[in-house]
Amino acid sequence: MQINKFQNVSKDLIISVSDSEISIALLEEKQLVELNREKRNVKFSVGDIYLGKVKKTMPGLNAAFVNVGFEKDAFLHYLDLGAQFKTLHKYYSQATQGKIRSTPVSKFRPEPDIDKDGKIADVLTAGQTVIVQITKEPISTKGPRLASEVSIAGRNLVLMPFGDKVSVSSKIENNDERNRLKMLIQSIKPKNYGVIVRTVAEGRKVAALDAELRELQNRWETALYAVRRDVKSPRLLVGEMNRTTTILRDILSTDFNSIIVDDEVIAGEVRSYIREIAPEKEKIVRVYREKLPIFDHFGVSRQIKGLFGRTISFRGGSYLIIEHTEALHVIDVNSGNRSKSGTDQESNALSVNLEAAREISRQLRLRDMGGIIVVDFIDMQSGENRQALFDRMKELMSEDRAKHNILPLSKFGLMQITRQRVRPEMSISTDEKCPVCRGEGRIAPPILLTDEIERTLASIIEKVKTRRFLLRTHPFVAAYLREGFFSEIGKINKKYAVSIKVQPLPSYHFLQYEFFDREGNEIDLT
Repeated sequence: MQINKFQNVSKDLIISVSDSEISIALLEEKQLVELNREKRNVKFSVGDIYLGKVKKTMPGLNAAFVNVGFEKDAFLHYLDLGAQFKTLHKYYSQATQGKIRSTPVSKFRPEPDIDKDGKIADVLTAGQTVIVQITKEPISTKGPRLASEVSIAGRNLVLMPFGDKVSVSSKIENNDERNRLKMLIQSIKPKNYGVIVRTVAEGRKVAALDAELRELQNRWETALYAVRRDVKSPRLLVGEMNRTTTILRDILSTDFNSIIVDDEVIAGEVRSYIREIAPEKEKIVRVYREKLPIFDHFGVSRQIKGLFGRTISFRGGSYLIIEHTEALHVIDVNSGNRSKSGTDQESNALSVNLEAAREISRQLRLRDMGGIIVVDFIDMQSGENRQALFDRMKELMSEDRAKHNILPLSKFGLMQITRQRVRPEMSISTDEKCPVCRGEGRIAPPILLTDEIERTLASIIEKVKTRRFLLRTHPFVAAYLREGFFSEIGKINKKYAVSIKVQPLPSYHFLQYEFFDREGNEIDLT
């Protein structure tokens, strides 16, 4: 059984599938802590390994710009080449010549390590083909960030071709277990491969780890062998799994309660993946078939509206103000109504700050905020209280998979956090158009809303065959449409010989409405 110090925290994964994207919400104790949105037509992600072509070297930066098929050239610094770059490049060269089948990685003679203080021009030239891996997605005006020290991640292990070290996750705290895993991997790993043992490998048996290690090794060597048939660059060499499967790989644990998906196909893919890595957890995958959108049903839409604004309220009337600049993020902690309660200001400040720490750790994961984050906590005079807050923040952030560093509070009550940024920050506008003027600054007569709904319905009837519809709108409007024996919706049904079911959605603004067929597919007139 895998050991997890957070095993008492229940987790649910809610997956919403549309034609254009897949939205994945991670709930802990029914609270939204992570939100990922994957465009279904985008195949570019962190972890992908490419054959790239060097466009130009920049001696002043000791780096190179590499074309990997994206609209902006990617950035590769000398320090990210990896000590075994020459070995990797020689192996690739032999692969293109068809020599790899008889020379597996385990029998390949390594080249000397590159000089750690060397220059980019000594290793790379314009037009050269290199094997690189995406380490950061494009952010703002910057292209992707690359490394040539590639790795292939699995559920329990990360394989490092041409490495030689075995490392164990620092989050595995039991020394006996760390030693067991390290000795086990050293005894089964092939030569010329390094391995990182992930946290979820804690407690795993040798058979499971050996099978995964062989699968990762085969995945890498098969991709390199295929190079001899297609040497063109840039092109994808080893693709990461899709975002849904990657999240499952990284966060799936024994305390997952459920994975709920509103699409049969995606649910099948998720179930198939879980069957491979954790057969005993296959039953937690369920298909959502209700008419109400899945995020509305599980309260995700409401939480998104309340958690992505500038001001975030939390327990006891206190709140955070989150500001974003190009260089950093600033979070201000405010006590709100709590400042009026109690007589001990120091105890009150500590209580608010500890609650704020919990919400801040959640916000960093939820928004995937990276770079420098400065938090202005409420001032506390006691050094013991400041240390307690620092310890609490470290404890809460230990659940965060992104690399981060936390500094103790300064004498001014400021805490500095640096957090790894590998993809653009999740940003969702919670502002809505004015329900009266619809953002135009001019008022449309609300009495004409039913006329507008009728006109839309008439246009739909001309283009679709069905006469059975679902009308989603704000609860106030839904109540008006359905009120009384001779309701407005009843009149419309009779006039157009249709059957319209009205469904109230709190996430809609007052005058918003949309037509769907009875299977829940939106009817688009464009």
